[in-house]
Amino acid sequence: MTQKLQPTWDLDVIFPGQSDSEALRQFVNELSEEIETVTESVNNLEANGFGEDWEHVLKQIELITKKLREMGAFISCLSAQDVTDKQADIYVAKRAQIAAAHSALTKIVDQKLGAVTEANWDLLLEREAIKPLQFILTERRERAREQLSKNEEILIGDLAIDGYHAWNQMYETIVGNMKIDIEEDGKVQQYSVGQAANKLSTPDREQREYVYRRISDAWKANEDLFGQTLNHLAGFRLQTYKHYGWDKVLKEPLAKNRMKEETLNTMWGAIEKHKSLFADYLHQKASLLNLDKLSIFDVNAPIQSKMEKKSYDEGAAFIVEQFRGFSPQMADFAQMAFEKRWIEAEDRAGKRPGGFCTSFPLSEQTRIFMTYSGTPSNIATLAHELGHGYHQYVMNDMNGLNQGYAMNVAETASTFAEMIVADASVKMAATDEEKLTLLEDKVSRSVAFFMNIHARFLFEKQFYEERKQGMVSTERLNELMVEAQKEAYCGSLSEYDPHFWASKLHFHITGVPFYNFPYTFGYLFSQGIYAYAKDYKGDFEAKYTALLRDTGRMTVEELAEKHLQVDLSKPEFWENAIEICKQDVQEFLELAKKVEK
Repeated sequence: MTQKLQPTWDLDVIFPGQSDSEALRQFVNELSEEIETVTESVNNLEANGFGEDWEHVLKQIELITKKLREMGAFISCLSAQDVTDKQADIYVAKRAQIAAAHSALTKIVDQKLGAVTEANWDLLLEREAIKPLQFILTERRERAREQLSKNEEILIGDLAIDGYHAWNQMYETIVGNMKIDIEEDGKVQQYSVGQAANKLSTPDREQREYVYRRISDAWKANEDLFGQTLNHLAGFRLQTYKHYGWDKVLKEPLAKNRMKEETLNTMWGAIEKHKSLFADYLHQKASLLNLDKLSIFDVNAPIQSKMEKKSYDEGAAFIVEQFRGFSPQMADFAQMAFEKRWIEAEDRAGKRPGGFCTSFPLSEQTRIFMTYSGTPSNIATLAHELGHGYHQYVMNDMNGLNQGYAMNVAETASTFAEMIVADASVKMAATDEEKLTLLEDKVSRSVAFFMNIHARFLFEKQFYEERKQGMVSTERLNELMVEAQKEAYCGSLSEYDPHFWASKLHFHITGVPFYNFPYTFGYLFSQGIYAYAKDYKGDFEAKYTALLRDTGRMTVEELAEKHLQVDLSKPEFWENAIEICKQDVQEFLELAKKVEK
């Protein structure tokens, strides 16, 4: 790095003035007016008219889509960096209104696409300006055939502002106002949920359990509110599905992820087949911590009392160095992100918990949000989010309508970047003890994707089935959560987290239903790509970039076939990817026995 890094992001280069920005206010108002204008022109569009009319409309739609993402990303940054920002809350509500108007416009366009005759459709797709959009337009045309009438679709979108998306906003408001009181050195300190969660990584088990109990008490105190949120979110979805005639709750998430149910079932089947070795890892970790069994709050605990921490500058330099070994372009992107202050990593109160990467397609920039305290896990998270940013970076010159890649392949680039850093850390370990610690951190990611994420998937599937019959009580939600965790963790733990359904934001997000299995898909898909990269004799960077650029214009099955020559509906790919993870577990188990002696 050429300069001392600042761990706070620069938002003023996008819209100066933060939530009081006059430029933002004007942008939001103009976007709202543009959507109205384009909606009127689309309503007057003759579906089987001139191709030039479609070209003009699609250019307008692309620009509006980019502007909506630009606005939405900025508002997400505002609300995440300061949960007490009331003006940001107002913008969150305004964003929902504009998103509903955009959704209505999208549905009208899709219905117009659906009305194009087969003969005219083939001619339309052959036009030079439209040819690159064949996949996305065909996908939207097919989905339009499952829609209700235009007025019904618009009504659903309008009602969703206060009857659906508002529940997500309510959840974030409650979490933002939660405070965790933790006694330290005889004094009680007040922390946000995100800050308190960072303290669960302490090697002191007594302190770790104390913090966990304090956090659990906070979730329990608000469980009735969160139960209402979750039930009404699910209720809105189920009512919508009923009107569409959909009887499977996985239909929407699978469609959004451009993925077959056969592929999803094959993936989980392969994981379940090989889970026993990961249960062995949990038992071995318990032994290292002098426990009979791990509790849920021990799963991510460090196995050594002393953890080497890296400053923000040190962590950044390490990430850039490791990226360079696989992709100089990715390394250059990461360095630019650090130096141009595209990252909000400061450890302070008032921030939203968790981490994310969001993109500004008009500005061709990204922003990363997290809370950095110097742990290996923090460094991995930072690499993960930079992977997201790089994914968008290589697509910046593409048509905006082809940049809409699904969540499962979005997690591919991020997890690939995370693995590069984790693998390098293990190989560079100076002692067996250090290597064991880093291996444990690496294996813990497999456990997260194969067990933690699986528990979320199992819980959500069962919850939706029961929600079809009516409201699900908080007591039952707690039971479902524990049952799912017991199954997912193969009964390996001594205690589970009944309130995980409340504490995990992903259950309450309205944009993406079943915000769980795409993570595991991305993790294993990236494992396959990582193995491919290490053996590939050609220009891997060019190969990798080509794969990422296709993520918004193919199904995942087509993507894997074209770039990796594999069939995702068959278990071979998944089992080979899991085998890479199992090698880490085997090395951990062998080294753990050596260290214990």
